[in-house]
Amino acid sequence: MLAGLAAILAGLSALWMWQGLGGGNRGFIIGLRAGKLAALVIVAVSIGVATILFQTVAANRVLTPSIMGFDALYVLLQTLLVMGLGGAGYVGLTAATKFLAEIGVMSVLAALLFGTLLLRGGRDVPRMILTGVILGVLFRSLSGFLGRVLDPNEFSVVQAVSFASFNRVDVTLLPIAAVVAAAAVAAALRLSAQLDVLALGRDAAVSLGLRHQAVVLGVLGLVAVLVSVSTALVGPVAFFGLIVAGLAHGLMRRSAHAVLLPAAGLLGAILLVGGQWLFERQLGQAATLSVVVEFAGGLFFLYLLLRGRIR
Repeated sequence: MLAGLAAILAGLSALWMWQGLGGGNRGFIIGLRAGKLAALVIVAVSIGVATILFQTVAANRVLTPSIMGFDALYVLLQTLLVMGLGGAGYVGLTAATKFLAEIGVMSVLAALLFGTLLLRGGRDVPRMILTGVILGVLFRSLSGFLGRVLDPNEFSVVQAVSFASFNRVDVTLLPIAAVVAAAAVAAALRLSAQLDVLALGRDAAVSLGLRHQAVVLGVLGLVAVLVSVSTALVGPVAFFGLIVAGLAHGLMRRSAHAVLLPAAGLLGAILLVGGQWLFERQLGQAATLSVVVEFAGGLFFLYLLLRGRIR
Protein backbone atom coordinates (compact mmCIF):
# COMPACT_ATOMS: atom_id res chain seq x y z
CA MET A 1 0.00 0.00 0.00
CA LEU A 2 2.80 2.42 0.86
CA ALA A 3 4.54 1.64 -2.42
CA GLY A 4 1.30 2.28 -4.29
CA LEU A 5 0.79 5.62 -2.55
CA ALA A 6 4.38 6.60 -3.33
CA ALA A 7 3.83 5.70 -7.00
CA ILE A 8 0.65 7.84 -7.13
CA LEU A 9 2.50 10.77 -5.57
CA ALA A 10 5.38 10.37 -8.04
CA GLY A 11 2.93 10.36 -10.96
CA LEU A 12 1.13 13.46 -9.71
CA SER A 13 4.45 15.21 -9.13
CA ALA A 14 5.58 14.44 -12.67
CA LEU A 15 2.26 15.69 -14.03
CA TRP A 16 2.59 18.84 -11.94
CA MET A 17 6.13 19.50 -13.14
CA TRP A 18 5.86 18.72 -16.85
CA GLN A 19 2.29 19.29 -17.98
CA GLY A 20 1.84 22.20 -20.38
CA LEU A 21 5.49 23.10 -20.73
CA GLY A 22 5.77 25.02 -23.97
CA GLY A 23 8.63 27.00 -25.38
CA GLY A 24 9.84 30.09 -23.57
CA ASN A 25 12.00 29.89 -20.48
CA ARG A 26 11.31 26.33 -19.41
CA GLY A 27 14.00 26.41 -16.72
CA PHE A 28 12.31 29.32 -14.99
CA ILE A 29 8.89 27.62 -15.10
CA ILE A 30 10.29 24.33 -13.80
CA GLY A 31 12.00 26.17 -10.95
CA LEU A 32 8.75 27.83 -9.89
CA ARG A 33 6.84 24.57 -10.08
CA ALA A 34 9.51 22.66 -8.14
CA GLY A 35 9.42 25.21 -5.32
CA LYS A 36 5.64 25.05 -5.04
CA LEU A 37 5.68 21.25 -5.19
CA ALA A 38 8.23 21.10 -2.36
CA ALA A 39 6.12 23.46 -0.26
CA LEU A 40 2.98 21.37 -0.76
CA VAL A 41 4.80 18.16 0.21
CA ILE A 42 6.40 19.72 3.32
CA VAL A 43 3.08 21.12 4.54
CA ALA A 44 1.19 17.89 3.82
CA VAL A 45 3.70 15.63 5.55
CA SER A 46 3.96 17.95 8.55
CA ILE A 47 0.20 18.16 9.06
CA GLY A 48 -0.42 14.45 8.43
CA VAL A 49 2.29 13.21 10.81
CA ALA A 50 1.40 15.80 13.48
CA THR A 51 -2.26 14.75 13.44
CA ILE A 52 -1.47 11.05 13.82
CA LEU A 53 0.87 11.83 16.72
CA PHE A 54 -1.64 14.07 18.45
CA GLN A 55 -4.49 11.59 18.09
CA THR A 56 -2.31 8.85 19.56
CA VAL A 57 -1.52 10.97 22.62
CA ALA A 58 -5.12 12.13 23.03
CA ALA A 59 -6.53 8.62 22.30
CA ASN A 60 -9.16 10.32 20.15
CA ARG A 61 -9.54 10.28 16.35
CA VAL A 62 -11.74 13.37 16.22
CA LEU A 63 -9.19 15.79 17.65
CA THR A 64 -6.54 17.63 15.64
CA PRO A 65 -3.60 19.79 16.79
CA SER A 66 -5.54 22.92 15.81
CA ILE A 67 -7.71 22.36 18.88
CA MET A 68 -4.71 23.43 20.96
CA GLY A 69 -5.03 26.95 19.56
CA PHE A 70 -2.03 27.00 17.21
CA ASP A 71 -3.99 28.63 14.39
CA ALA A 72 -5.41 31.28 16.73
CA LEU A 73 -1.94 31.97 18.13
CA TYR A 74 -0.60 32.40 14.60
CA VAL A 75 -3.25 35.00 13.77
CA LEU A 76 -2.59 36.79 17.08
CA LEU A 77 1.14 36.91 16.30
CA GLN A 78 0.46 38.48 12.90
CA THR A 79 -1.85 41.04 14.49
CA LEU A 80 0.71 41.98 17.13
CA LEU A 81 3.46 42.29 14.54
CA VAL A 82 1.36 44.59 12.38
CA MET A 83 0.40 46.69 15.41
CA GLY A 84 3.99 46.97 16.60
CA LEU A 85 5.72 47.51 13.27
CA GLY A 86 2.98 48.99 11.14
CA GLY A 87 1.91 47.65 7.78
CA ALA A 88 5.06 48.83 6.01
CA GLY A 89 7.34 47.48 8.73
CA TYR A 90 5.58 44.13 8.72
CA VAL A 91 5.91 43.78 4.96
CA GLY A 92 9.56 44.79 5.24
CA LEU A 93 10.43 41.92 7.60
CA THR A 94 12.73 39.34 6.08
CA ALA A 95 10.90 36.10 5.42
CA ALA A 96 13.44 33.94 7.27
CA THR A 97 13.34 36.12 10.40
CA LYS A 98 9.56 36.11 10.53
CA PHE A 99 9.38 32.36 9.83
CA LEU A 100 11.86 31.41 12.57
CA ALA A 101 10.23 33.81 15.04
CA GLU A 102 6.81 32.25 14.44
CA ILE A 103 8.14 28.71 14.85
CA GLY A 104 10.04 29.71 17.98
CA VAL A 105 7.14 31.48 19.69
CA MET A 106 4.60 28.76 18.94
CA SER A 107 6.99 25.98 20.00
CA VAL A 108 7.97 27.75 23.23
CA LEU A 109 4.36 28.39 24.19
CA ALA A 110 3.49 24.76 23.48
CA ALA A 111 6.43 23.59 25.60
CA LEU A 112 5.29 25.79 28.49
CA LEU A 113 1.73 24.50 28.22
CA PHE A 114 2.65 20.83 27.87
CA GLY A 115 5.38 20.93 30.49
CA THR A 116 3.36 22.83 33.09
CA LEU A 117 0.37 20.52 32.86
CA LEU A 118 1.94 17.14 32.18
CA LEU A 119 4.69 17.42 34.76
CA ARG A 120 2.02 17.67 37.44
CA GLY A 121 0.87 14.17 36.69
CA GLY A 122 0.66 11.58 33.97
CA ARG A 123 -3.13 11.82 33.65
CA ASP A 124 -3.35 15.47 32.65
CA VAL A 125 -3.75 15.07 28.87
CA PRO A 126 -7.52 15.87 28.97
CA ARG A 127 -6.80 18.95 31.07
CA MET A 128 -4.10 20.01 28.63
CA ILE A 129 -6.51 19.69 25.69
CA LEU A 130 -9.18 21.68 27.52
CA THR A 131 -6.62 24.35 28.36
CA GLY A 132 -5.62 24.50 24.69
CA VAL A 133 -9.26 25.01 23.69
CA ILE A 134 -9.62 27.86 26.20
CA LEU A 135 -6.38 29.47 25.04
CA GLY A 136 -7.54 29.23 21.44
CA VAL A 137 -10.72 31.12 22.34
CA LEU A 138 -8.65 33.70 24.22
CA PHE A 139 -6.26 34.20 21.29
CA ARG A 140 -9.13 34.59 18.83
CA SER A 141 -10.85 37.12 21.08
CA LEU A 142 -7.66 39.13 21.46
CA SER A 143 -7.07 39.07 17.71
CA GLY A 144 -10.62 40.26 17.07
CA PHE A 145 -10.29 43.06 19.62
CA LEU A 146 -6.95 44.26 18.29
CA GLY A 147 -8.25 44.06 14.73
CA ARG A 148 -10.96 46.57 15.61
CA VAL A 149 -8.44 49.23 16.61
CA LEU A 150 -6.15 48.71 13.62
CA ASP A 151 -6.06 51.04 10.68
CA PRO A 152 -8.16 49.53 7.84
CA ASN A 153 -5.09 49.25 5.60
CA GLU A 154 -3.14 47.45 8.32
CA PHE A 155 -6.12 45.24 9.10
CA SER A 156 -6.20 44.16 5.45
CA VAL A 157 -2.58 43.02 5.85
CA VAL A 158 -3.60 40.87 8.83
CA GLN A 159 -6.57 39.46 6.95
CA ALA A 160 -4.38 38.48 4.01
CA VAL A 161 -2.24 36.19 6.19
CA SER A 162 -5.00 34.92 8.50
CA PHE A 163 -6.23 32.27 6.08
CA ALA A 164 -4.35 29.36 4.59
CA SER A 165 -3.08 29.88 1.06
CA PHE A 166 -1.08 27.37 -0.94
CA ASN A 167 -0.29 30.00 -3.57
CA ARG A 168 1.76 32.50 -1.56
CA VAL A 169 4.49 30.25 -0.13
CA ASP A 170 7.89 31.94 0.03
CA VAL A 171 10.25 29.43 -1.59
CA THR A 172 13.25 30.97 0.19
CA LEU A 173 11.91 29.42 3.41
CA LEU A 174 11.79 25.90 2.02
CA PRO A 175 15.35 24.82 2.99
CA ILE A 176 14.75 25.82 6.64
CA ALA A 177 11.27 24.29 6.70
CA ALA A 178 12.47 21.07 5.05
CA VAL A 179 15.29 20.57 7.56
CA VAL A 180 13.09 21.24 10.60
CA ALA A 181 10.20 19.10 9.33
CA ALA A 182 12.50 16.24 8.25
CA ALA A 183 14.17 16.16 11.66
CA ALA A 184 10.80 16.06 13.44
CA VAL A 185 9.41 13.34 11.15
CA ALA A 186 12.57 11.24 11.56
CA ALA A 187 12.26 11.54 15.35
CA ALA A 188 8.61 10.48 15.15
CA LEU A 189 9.51 7.41 13.07
CA ARG A 190 12.18 6.44 15.60
CA LEU A 191 9.48 6.57 18.29
CA SER A 192 7.04 4.44 16.28
CA ALA A 193 7.44 1.34 18.49
CA GLN A 194 6.87 3.40 21.64
CA LEU A 195 3.87 5.07 19.98
CA ASP A 196 2.35 1.63 19.41
CA VAL A 197 2.64 0.96 23.13
CA LEU A 198 1.33 4.43 23.97
CA ALA A 199 -1.77 3.78 21.88
CA LEU A 200 -2.71 0.91 24.22
CA GLY A 201 -3.55 3.41 26.97
CA ARG A 202 -1.64 4.80 29.91
CA ASP A 203 -2.10 1.89 32.31
CA ALA A 204 -1.14 -0.75 29.75
CA ALA A 205 1.81 1.33 28.53
CA VAL A 206 3.17 1.88 32.05
CA SER A 207 2.77 -1.82 32.87
CA LEU A 208 4.85 -2.62 29.76
CA GLY A 209 7.66 -0.38 30.98
CA LEU A 210 7.02 2.72 28.88
CA ARG A 211 8.07 6.05 30.39
CA HIS A 212 4.63 7.42 29.64
CA GLN A 213 5.05 11.01 30.77
CA ALA A 214 8.38 11.53 29.02
CA VAL A 215 7.13 9.98 25.76
CA VAL A 216 3.94 12.05 25.78
CA LEU A 217 5.89 15.25 26.40
CA GLY A 218 8.36 14.43 23.61
CA VAL A 219 5.60 13.54 21.12
CA LEU A 220 3.70 16.74 21.88
CA GLY A 221 6.90 18.68 21.32
CA LEU A 222 7.19 17.13 17.86
CA VAL A 223 3.55 18.01 17.19
CA ALA A 224 4.24 21.63 18.15
CA VAL A 225 7.22 21.86 15.80
CA LEU A 226 5.43 20.27 12.83
CA VAL A 227 2.29 22.36 13.23
CA SER A 228 4.40 25.49 13.63
CA VAL A 229 6.26 24.77 10.38
CA SER A 230 3.10 24.18 8.34
CA THR A 231 1.25 27.14 9.84
CA ALA A 232 4.16 29.53 9.34
CA LEU A 233 4.48 28.41 5.69
CA VAL A 234 0.87 28.58 4.48
CA GLY A 235 -1.26 29.79 7.38
CA PRO A 236 -3.70 28.00 9.70
CA VAL A 237 -5.26 24.77 8.41
CA ALA A 238 -7.78 23.26 10.81
CA PHE A 239 -9.36 20.15 9.29
CA PHE A 240 -6.92 18.92 6.66
CA GLY A 241 -5.10 16.71 9.16
CA LEU A 242 -8.39 15.12 10.19
CA ILE A 243 -9.05 13.99 6.61
CA VAL A 244 -5.52 12.65 6.18
CA ALA A 245 -5.51 10.76 9.49
CA GLY A 246 -8.95 9.29 8.79
CA LEU A 247 -7.84 8.05 5.38
CA ALA A 248 -4.62 6.62 6.80
CA HIS A 249 -6.47 4.64 9.47
CA GLY A 250 -9.05 3.49 6.93
CA LEU A 251 -6.63 2.37 4.20
CA MET A 252 -3.94 0.79 6.34
CA ARG A 253 -4.89 -2.59 7.75
CA ARG A 254 -2.15 -2.31 10.35
CA SER A 255 -2.28 0.17 13.20
CA ALA A 256 1.51 0.22 13.61
CA HIS A 257 2.83 3.76 13.56
CA ALA A 258 5.73 2.70 11.36
CA VAL A 259 3.03 2.32 8.68
CA LEU A 260 0.54 5.00 9.73
CA LEU A 261 3.03 7.87 9.85
CA PRO A 262 4.43 7.49 6.30
CA ALA A 263 0.93 6.68 5.02
CA ALA A 264 -0.41 9.93 6.47
CA GLY A 265 2.44 11.89 4.92
CA LEU A 266 1.94 10.30 1.49
CA LEU A 267 -1.84 10.70 1.55
CA GLY A 268 -1.54 14.33 2.59
CA ALA A 269 0.92 15.03 -0.23
CA ILE A 270 -1.33 13.26 -2.75
CA LEU A 271 -4.35 15.32 -1.68
CA LEU A 272 -2.53 18.65 -1.74
CA VAL A 273 -0.57 18.12 -4.95
CA GLY A 274 -3.53 16.57 -6.75
CA GLY A 275 -5.95 19.18 -5.45
CA GLN A 276 -3.71 22.10 -6.34
CA TRP A 277 -3.12 20.64 -9.82
CA LEU A 278 -6.89 20.31 -10.30
CA PHE A 279 -7.78 23.82 -9.16
CA GLU A 280 -4.82 25.55 -10.77
CA ARG A 281 -4.43 23.73 -14.07
CA GLN A 282 -7.92 22.40 -14.82
CA LEU A 283 -10.31 24.85 -13.16
CA GLY A 284 -8.27 28.00 -13.73
CA GLN A 285 -8.30 29.00 -10.04
CA ALA A 286 -12.10 29.04 -10.10
CA ALA A 287 -12.01 27.94 -6.45
CA THR A 288 -9.50 27.94 -3.62
CA LEU A 289 -8.08 24.61 -2.45
CA SER A 290 -7.81 25.64 1.21
CA VAL A 291 -11.51 26.54 1.36
CA VAL A 292 -12.55 23.23 -0.20
CA VAL A 293 -10.24 21.29 2.12
CA GLU A 294 -11.64 23.00 5.22
CA PHE A 295 -15.22 22.44 4.04
CA ALA A 296 -14.60 18.75 3.34
CA GLY A 297 -12.78 18.40 6.65
CA GLY A 298 -15.68 19.93 8.53
CA LEU A 299 -18.09 17.49 6.89
CA PHE A 300 -15.77 14.59 7.74
CA PHE A 301 -15.62 15.81 11.36
CA LEU A 302 -19.42 15.76 11.57
CA TYR A 303 -19.47 12.30 9.98
CA LEU A 304 -17.10 10.96 12.63
CA LEU A 305 -19.22 12.44 15.39
CA LEU A 306 -22.46 11.04 13.98
CA ARG A 307 -20.93 7.60 13.49
CA GLY A 308 -19.45 7.65 16.99
CA ARG A 309 -15.91 6.94 15.67
CA ILE A 310 -14.17 8.83 18.43
CA ARG A 311 -11.84 6.04 19.49
